[in-house]
This record gives sequence, structure tokens and C-alpha cells, in this order.
Amino acid sequence: MIERILGIILPVFVVIAVGYLYARRVRPDMAQINHLSMNILGPALIFSALASKEFDLAANAVLMLGSIGVVLGSGLAAWPVARALRVDFRTLGPTAMFNNCGNMGLPLAILAFGQTGFSAMVALFTISNLLQFTVGVRILDQRARLDAVLRNPMVWATVLGFAFALAQPPMPEWAYTGIKLVGDALIPVMLLALGVRLFEVRWDDWHIGVVGGVLCPVAGIAMALALAPLLGLSPMQRGLLILFGALPPAVLNFMVAEQFRQEPAKVASIVLIGNLLSVVFVPIGLALAIE
Repeated sequence: MIERILGIILPVFVVIAVGYLYARRVRPDMAQINHLSMNILGPALIFSALASKEFDLAANAVLMLGSIGVVLGSGLAAWPVARALRVDFRTLGPTAMFNNCGNMGLPLAILAFGQTGFSAMVALFTISNLLQFTVGVRILDQRARLDAVLRNPMVWATVLGFAFALAQPPMPEWAYTGIKLVGDALIPVMLLALGVRLFEVRWDDWHIGVVGGVLCPVAGIAMALALAPLLGLSPMQRGLLILFGALPPAVLNFMVAEQFRQEPAKVASIVLIGNLLSVVFVPIGLALAIE
């Protein structure tokens, strides 16, 4: 099992390390890369995965419900921790709720569970994104307008992908293959971008960074283990939900915190230390997922 786990996680961490080392040498401007990822590569990946023959919407509906439970349950777990430490919940809560299911979860899912597991993890990724740009934004600012969500290409790709999964209309093979080729480029790009982001964040407020970095995967794994038997998940779905829960805080948390001026330095520390701690918690999650 150790050899299998290493075979799953090492390729992911190697690409992240390449991005980190490249950032140290070149200091790249990631603005255009992020724009390309959010507006072209991400929507293509979401649509191609949800519209693929490997994705069964009915079979994965309960798994997606479980992912909502993991996200919201992790937020509930963060509430008493924030109160006990006298930390603003708007800083700690979202980092516990929203994890790196894109940058890290997607490549881990395809390496651990193949194309079928990958398509299911894309569905969890879309659910997490929708929750972050609705519930997560409301946590940060109750007056925030959510109409921007409707203009997000990823949201439209999600709607179209689920529509194709339900109706299964005919699509030319060449069209699907072209969209999938574009979407597949997102995985290495996201891993490289994660390495660059880890170089950019600082070690300030490392105490809260350790708390948040531990809280996210511990709460996520606990919620996944509690929900899996209640939802009657299959072994693969159980493994995917545990892997989803074991992931570290999302880099996107830092970008959103910066946008809403919600202690971005503390959030950056949580993201940095949480992703470093993933070398501990991701193997634990994988061991529970593939046992």
C-alpha cells in the first residue's frame, strides 16, 4: 500500500516542486495564466468530465451530496475553534471549508481511481466552487452581490455539463475530443500554479497557519468518515469522499480573502502551511480511501 500511495502522490508533488523552483528563478506573472485557467481550461475540463460517458450523474448524486456535507460540516467544526482561539471565523472558516480539490484533488483522483474517479472528483470540484462563490462569499461579506457567479464561465460549463449528463445528446467525437484536450491541460497548469503560489505566500502568522492547516484535513476526513456509511456510498465513492476531505486549504481562499480584505496575510499562512502539511494528511487520506 505504501508503494501505491507514493506512486499516487509523488508525481503530484514533483510538478508542484517544479512550479515552486521556477517561481524562485523567474518570478512569473501568473495573472494571464490564471485568467486562461478560469475562463477556458477550467470550463473545458468541467464540461468534458461531466459530459463524458464515464460520468453517471444519478450514481454520483449522493456523493455530491456528501461533498456538500463535508464542506458545511467542516465550517461548523471551525466555528468553536475560532471562538476558542479568538480568531475571526471569516478568516478560519472558509479555509477549513474549501480545499484544494482542483489543484491537488483532480490529479490525485485520476491516479488513484482512474477516469471514472476523475469524472466524479470533477463533480465535487464544481460543487465546492459553487459553494465558495455563494456561501463562502456570503461568509466574508453578507452584502456581497452574487450576480457575478452567473457570469462565471465555470458555472455555465457546470450547467451545460450536467445537462449533457442528464440528456446525453449526441455529440461529434471530434468536438468532444477537442474540448477534452483543452480541459486536460488544466491539471499540470494548476499544479505548476500551486507551486508558484506557495513561493509567493509568507510565513507570517504561522501559529494560525498551523491551526488552519491541520483543521481543514482533520475536519474533512472526520466528516467524510461519518457521512460515507450514512449515505450508503460504494467503496470507490467512499474513497473519493475521504480523499476530498483530506485535501489542504485551497489557494483560492487567499485570492478571495485578498479581494474582500479579510486578513489575507493570515489566510496566506494557513494556505501555505496547510499545503506543506498535505505531505502528512494526503497519504493518511489515501490510506483510508484505498484500504
